[in-house]
Amino acid sequence: MVVILNGKEIEVTADLTVLGLLEARGIGTGSVVVEVNREIVPEAAFGETKLNDGDHLEVLRFVGGG
Repeated sequence: MVVILNGKEIEVTADLTVLGLLEARGIGTGSVVVEVNREIVPEAAFGETKLNDGDHLEVLRFVGGG
């Protein structure tokens, strides 16, 4: 199945969750906001939010600095 991640089409396995996608891409869950089809997914729901073919995801990372 294909999803759009930050504007780029990527191929993913069926029944993949937001958490599974983040883990597969090496992205830690503590410093990101995930939006699926323009709706923010709470971090507590990452493991239960399944992705569907054609979903649009935006993953935004918090960056600290000074």
